[in-house]
Amino acid sequence: MSIGRLDEKSEGLLLLTTDGKVSAAITGNKVEKEYYVQVDGMISEQVIQQMREGVEIKIHSKIYRTKECKVEILAKVPRFDDRPKLREERHGPTSWISITLTEGKFRQVRKMTAAVGFPTVRLVRVRVGAVKLQGLKAGACIEVEQLNYT
Repeated sequence: MSIGRLDEKSEGLLLLTTDGKVSAAITGNKVEKEYYVQVDGMISEQVIQQMREGVEIKIHSKIYRTKECKVEILAKVPRFDDRPKLREERHGPTSWISITLTEGKFRQVRKMTAAVGFPTVRLVRVRVGAVKLQGLKAGACIEVEQLNYT
């Protein structure tokens, strides 16, 4: 079974397991999940701070305030496998940020960036707990030894 999900527009690390306890621990609110997010526009430190403190988003038509999380502006544009451009530079600048959460509500990262006025252009999960994407090519897989999340 997969641990967590990535929607069809997202990419990155996906863990598979046969251990239900590990799956429950990771999808619970204890294990960090880190995402690199390309957003539309030049995001400011003030907006980053807003996201760190939690923002209001809608989950199944109900208002939900996200928990505090780690958010940083990435100094360097991350490099991932080539893929078709999602947008042309002529449409304006973009920024890359890192968001690290322990929760994982429905399309939460996309809703968070939209709530502060910077819609997500590209979303890549780069880490789940201690397991990192670290240059794996799209579709590649590796076996991870014992995960101690239970």
